[in-house]
Amino acid sequence: MKITKVYTRGGDKGRTSLVGGQRVSKASTRLEAYGTVDELSAHLGLLAAMLPDDSHEQQMVVRIQNVLFNVCTNLATDQDSTPLYPSAHLPEGETELLEHEVDTIMQELPEAQGFILPGGTREAAQAHVCRTVCRRAERCIVALAEEATVSAEVQQYVNRLSDYLFVLAKKLNFIQGKHEKLWQNACK
Repeated sequence: MKITKVYTRGGDKGRTSLVGGQRVSKASTRLEAYGTVDELSAHLGLLAAMLPDDSHEQQMVVRIQNVLFNVCTNLATDQDSTPLYPSAHLPEGETELLEHEVDTIMQELPEAQGFILPGGTREAAQAHVCRTVCRRAERCIVALAEEATVSAEVQQYVNRLSDYLFVLAKKLNFIQGKHEKLWQNACK
């Protein structure tokens, strides 16, 4: 799809169009949900830029960004009044792929030893930022699901994605030999 015009002036008064043409407030729960997914994709773009070119990890992050476009289309569709376009459905097997990646990474890592503080290498720290934005996106999607129809596949995918980003951060630290800092209870 070629973008021929960046601005339309249609949102100048705080409203925007959903897939199907309905106009809604830019402060709506729906906009917060897919806007947060868009923010997650931007953070993933930064993570991808930090990873070695054509590495498996970079390819996975870019793949996830592509799937998040489907998620955004899904969330931008009021399913109670507009049927989902094919581009609003997640590609077959994407949640299962994330589960497979999590399981594979967990087999490569030493056994967990407690709660870890987000950080380590720049790449791992960025993966943790992505994880926390993903969790916020999930909360926004759950809030939207309480007032409108949201596809179960979207909720499942975003939930699994945060798990993947957690173990990816651990893997990125492990690959570079960076030891994670464990939480120390300051109240002792």
